[in-house]
Amino acid sequence: QVQLVESGGGLVQAGGSLRLSCTASTYDFGTWAWFRLVPGKGQEFVSAIRWSAASTYYSDSVKGRFAISKDNAKNTLYLQMNNLKPEDTALYSCAASRTYTSSGLPGSYEYWGRGTQVTVSS
Repeated sequence: QVQLVESGGGLVQAGGSLRLSCTASTYDFGTWAWFRLVPGKGQEFVSAIRWSAASTYYSDSVKGRFAISKDNAKNTLYLQMNNLKPEDTALYSCAASRTYTSSGLPGSYEYWGRGTQVTVSS
């Protein structure tokens, strides 16, 4: 059974940085992604990366501040978050798809972690 486990969340002041990690029980994914959940707003796409790392995707709200990367040898996905803002506060979850996709739709990803909370204070 595929398992995704996130870590690295926490409380940080506006302008600060955090690095999230997501470790998977398998590396057989076409695409990894990060989503975030804000109560009342649903899942919001944050970023995605293809297994080959040749393509990365970002939402407009995080472009230029967040960077997605992965370490295939460690089966781990990362999200470096810089210049954090209070509106970045959310439960961040990693997701994975067996196929290559550029989709920002949650339904395009078969596997999900439980999430790690990020809280940005003003």
